[in-house]
Amino acid sequence: MSHPPLPQQAVVAVVGTGAMGAGIAQIAAAAGHPVKLLDARPDAAVRAVAGIRAQFSKLAEKNRLTVEAAQAAGDRLQAVEKIDELADCALVVEAIVENLEAKQKLYADLEAIVGPDCIFGTNTSSISVTAIGSALKRPERLAGLHFFNPAPLMALVEIVSGLATDKTVADTLFATAAAWGKTPVHAKSTPGFIVNRVARPYYAEALRLAQEGAADYATIDAVMREAGGFRMGPFELMDMIGHDVNFAVTNSVWRAFYNDQRFLPSLIQQELVDAGFFGKKTGRGFYDYRDGAVKPEAQTEAAQTPAGKITVYGHSAAADALADRLDHSGLSFSRAPDNDGRVADIGRATLYVTDGRSATQRAAETEVANTVLIDLALDYSKATRLAIAAAEQCDPAAISAATGLLQAAGFAVSRFLDIPGLAVMRTVAMLANEAADAVNQGVCSEAAADSAMRLGVNYPQGPLAWADAVGVATIRNVLANLGASYGEDRYRISPLIQRAVFAGRKIHD
Repeated sequence: MSHPPLPQQAVVAVVGTGAMGAGIAQIAAAAGHPVKLLDARPDAAVRAVAGIRAQFSKLAEKNRLTVEAAQAAGDRLQAVEKIDELADCALVVEAIVENLEAKQKLYADLEAIVGPDCIFGTNTSSISVTAIGSALKRPERLAGLHFFNPAPLMALVEIVSGLATDKTVADTLFATAAAWGKTPVHAKSTPGFIVNRVARPYYAEALRLAQEGAADYATIDAVMREAGGFRMGPFELMDMIGHDVNFAVTNSVWRAFYNDQRFLPSLIQQELVDAGFFGKKTGRGFYDYRDGAVKPEAQTEAAQTPAGKITVYGHSAAADALADRLDHSGLSFSRAPDNDGRVADIGRATLYVTDGRSATQRAAETEVANTVLIDLALDYSKATRLAIAAAEQCDPAAISAATGLLQAAGFAVSRFLDIPGLAVMRTVAMLANEAADAVNQGVCSEAAADSAMRLGVNYPQGPLAWADAVGVATIRNVLANLGASYGEDRYRISPLIQRAVFAGRKIHD
């Protein structure tokens, strides 16, 4: 049975009126609540009210709100100067500095002022809800209410339960966030909650690729966008977030998990932070944003001739899409049953989708010297670019023929150094692995993990649903091969993925 949300007449307070606090206040006022804004900085709450009212006016100008609704929402906002003025509030959301002691003091002070049924919702993105609540007389009234920036536009809200959080409190916040037009997900208070934990491999695997010289930043970004379907590549995304922020979150999660190698920070990003190259906001990061700077283009192979007889094998997603694209190109080819997992032959070259081994290792173990690996794509029928890697044993003419085949099928081809797992495949495998571990450890449900990553960071598909689509056994095999290649605990396989493979089922079954 679902729990009712807070009634519209319930007064909501927002403490801290920066971008996040103002955004949360805007959402609550738009949903019909009287909203009180408090900020320790002089006149900050007054300025925030004026700014939110201006936003409502803009929405009315764009016909997203009626003029009357915009006026009414604006009228529900009230700037207050003293914490005592929050005595009548049913919910107090804090969006103050990310500091444990500051949050504990605020809520401890509030306990002496508000009524016994008032709920405390912290917007912390990285501090333990359990730790914040430990300073309270009644920690059961506190839960995480974690919005994403910009709060009025982003759909996701993480409802985070600390060890002492009352289930009714979490359920009330869940229902209230839904009533405010958001998509809430339940999470347990563990480092990074859902999004900031599960997202770490998106940055970490790209940083490792760069550190090993697999390809340059622009090329890795292009492959992740054009093959992986991500809205932004990892390096441009880190530049936008800011390396001071992104590196701090990575370090926080790493330390909170007692230096687990899966969350190991990158020396490359450490250097950027040490240099003060925080990304767009400072003019330099992975890319140069200063006046006159030219953003580098992705490395793309020059046009090659698809020389030799072409055979497409089996009916994998890659094979069927390649056959369809070759049909449209007018290039002649034949089809044959699956043969050792290969996607296609052209001349002496054999193309496989990466399985987490390097092309060189795979060629040695299969005795197929002219092995060329292609990366995973979200949708091979729509992807515009593919990354490839060739075995060291591979004849240059075979590499040229394989490249020409993919180009004839309409792909821009980026050749990587022969690194295990290429870019999209290893990243998706690690995202799925981290999401699976979060579920396995009771942090959230499978559905919550997928919703959180789609809505919180705009992934093209939830990582667990993506694993199901690729094949859970394939994901497990990639992780096992990465682990064997690197000899690191970083790539250990989640028990949830192991069980799904051994049971012969999908994760979402």
